[in-house]
Amino acid sequence: MSSGHANPIKAILLALGANFAIFVTKLFAALVTGSGAMMAEAVHSLADCGNQGLLLLGIRQARRPPSDEFPLGWGRALYFWSFLVAILLFSVGGMFSIYEGIHKLTNPEPLKWPWLALGVLAFGIVVEGISMRGCMQEVDKARGTQSLWTWFHETRSSELLVIFGEDLAALFGLCLATLAVGATMLTGNLMFDAAGTIAIGALLIVVAVLVAIEVKALLIGQGMEPRRRDELMAFLKNRPEVADVLNLITLQMGPDVMVAVKARMQPVDGDQQLIAAINTVEAAMKAEFDDVRWSFFEPDLAD
Repeated sequence: MSSGHANPIKAILLALGANFAIFVTKLFAALVTGSGAMMAEAVHSLADCGNQGLLLLGIRQARRPPSDEFPLGWGRALYFWSFLVAILLFSVGGMFSIYEGIHKLTNPEPLKWPWLALGVLAFGIVVEGISMRGCMQEVDKARGTQSLWTWFHETRSSELLVIFGEDLAALFGLCLATLAVGATMLTGNLMFDAAGTIAIGALLIVVAVLVAIEVKALLIGQGMEPRRRDELMAFLKNRPEVADVLNLITLQMGPDVMVAVKARMQPVDGDQQLIAAINTVEAAMKAEFDDVRWSFFEPDLAD
């Protein structure tokens, strides 16, 4: 069994609540100061809320039952929406921030109400920190003893992967923005603000690309996590009905897994006992690995 069952929906809702609270705060600051940059940041936070909405839509679609047209269900729809969020994070988040930073370099404007801006950023760091903490709790359930990088590369939970990347980028981005605004206030040099904005954009792009690479692999069709596949292989080899596992193919289908097994079975008397042995192994496998939804078993009798 896996080390724990994470709850991606909890992490998504925490991120949604955090981004909406930050959006309201930025919108208030923009209306009070008349700052176009702060209004742009408010729109940015609202777009982040939309990203969480897309992930929730993906989770809902992934739960649709199989049909004649979609015999293996809709589980992989979750990967499509996760990939779309990564693209939006790259374009709306990263590219827009870099554009805004370059605009500040070429058309520098003095900061308006810098203390209010710092207050909004501090509030954002606190709220985003709470969201990140909730996300990490779910990530820790999923990764067990794995390193964070290994989990990031091997996880099959695209929605948790996206939320982790988005929360991490948002938290570091807010810290960069605070440093940039603080340096601008202390020195009066507007280049710090512009450079900070460009750095935030670059950070968002790097995170978006890393997330997109991992989700692309899931879209193409990855098997179970390597450690889970090893556990499944060991389980099958230890079954008394199985003499040897000749081949094991797995395919991750959103939250569910399809498994195809070719195994050499222990000698039995007659086809009925062979069928009963296969059914016993499949039932035990699905009981032990509750994410295995489809299984195809091809027997090969031992000599």
